[in-house]
Amino acid sequence: MSTTTQAPLLRNTNFRWLLGGGLVSMLGDQFSMLALPWLVLSLTNDSLSLGIAVALMGAPRAVLILLGGTIADRYSPRRVLLLSKYANAAILLALSGLLMLDQASVALAYAAALALGVASAFGIPAGTAILPQAVPPQVLQTANSLQMGARQLSLLAGPLLAALVLGARDGGQQTGMAALAAAFAIDALTFLFSAWTLRQVSLRPLAAATAAQGMWRDMAAGLSMVWRDMALRSCYAYWAVVAFFVMGPLQVALPVLASERLHGAPALGLLMGAHGAGTLAGMLASSVGGAWLRRRFGATLLAVDAIVAILLMALGQIDTAWQGAALLAVTGLLGGYVQVAIFTWIQRRVAPAMLGRAMALFMGIFLGLAPLSAAATGALLRHLSVGELFCAGGALLLAAAIAAALLTDIARIASTDYTTQA
Repeated sequence: MSTTTQAPLLRNTNFRWLLGGGLVSMLGDQFSMLALPWLVLSLTNDSLSLGIAVALMGAPRAVLILLGGTIADRYSPRRVLLLSKYANAAILLALSGLLMLDQASVALAYAAALALGVASAFGIPAGTAILPQAVPPQVLQTANSLQMGARQLSLLAGPLLAALVLGARDGGQQTGMAALAAAFAIDALTFLFSAWTLRQVSLRPLAAATAAQGMWRDMAAGLSMVWRDMALRSCYAYWAVVAFFVMGPLQVALPVLASERLHGAPALGLLMGAHGAGTLAGMLASSVGGAWLRRRFGATLLAVDAIVAILLMALGQIDTAWQGAALLAVTGLLGGYVQVAIFTWIQRRVAPAMLGRAMALFMGIFLGLAPLSAAATGALLRHLSVGELFCAGGALLLAAAIAAALLTDIARIASTDYTTQA
């Protein structure tokens, strides 16, 4: 990472508040992500009940995220993000208190999962729209790199920290309600802390936007903006194809691969850890070659996807855990690098008054297609071997990248500021 851009960014007060508060909150999230499944399983010992809880948390994000982005654009992303953080804190404190009062029930767990999912549908797009208003445009990619790298670091370290704290809180025995209540309370406190840090951030005023036309018309205006911008439309459609071919194999087929060919759960942990570490490294390295990447954004995107497709096909042929770890580390490295570039490209291309809706639609693609991709992968594994599935998924991804290069203008897209768009 270039120190010439990193140093002034880390001296930026706004960014320090956003990064520090966000990192604390993301680490706190891992406590709830660990505690909520344990709560459901401790009450039911039923995988179906756990699946329902996960679905109740995920479904509102996919359904309501575009509405959340519209409201963020309409009323300011910071205001919406603050309200989302306060709502999350209130939900978690209520859940913690009820557990301490011995009021645990499956219905309570389901209600908490649903409420947290609704709150995140508004907080996620607001959180991604706020950064371009908080830091200078010339350091936006480095800011995304550090912020997304911090999120990835929390995904690696957070579960371990949560497990250590819960184990210490419960004396190393089977996790009880008091320990789960403590986990939810810790997460609530991190939401309150990150809300306080967010209030210290000063945002640049937006240029005068068109008058609000009503919530649903504002939402339609966001969809229309993406549709009229040929580059955005092409990329969003292409990313939908990529999400469908990649997410299912990594979520469903990878555990099957570890179970059938490697050494079960320890091998799966190694594979997932290698992919996560590679993703973190790619995100932190994403400011390298920033100017070059901005000029060749589309071509780089398609080239990386073609390489990832070949790595997925190779993953289907492995017979040792270290081979899979090496392939997934490189896959994560390339994916992390491109993820930061994609976020930065959208933030630069879309006017700030429309950014919440544009980012909500982008993330809605992945949130909506993830369960469909997982279900399709599970169905295909009844008829294909895991090696055949990885080969087929990689081949389809490679075909999609080649088709996009030949039949669309994606390869010629460069990263430009929204003020230069026609």
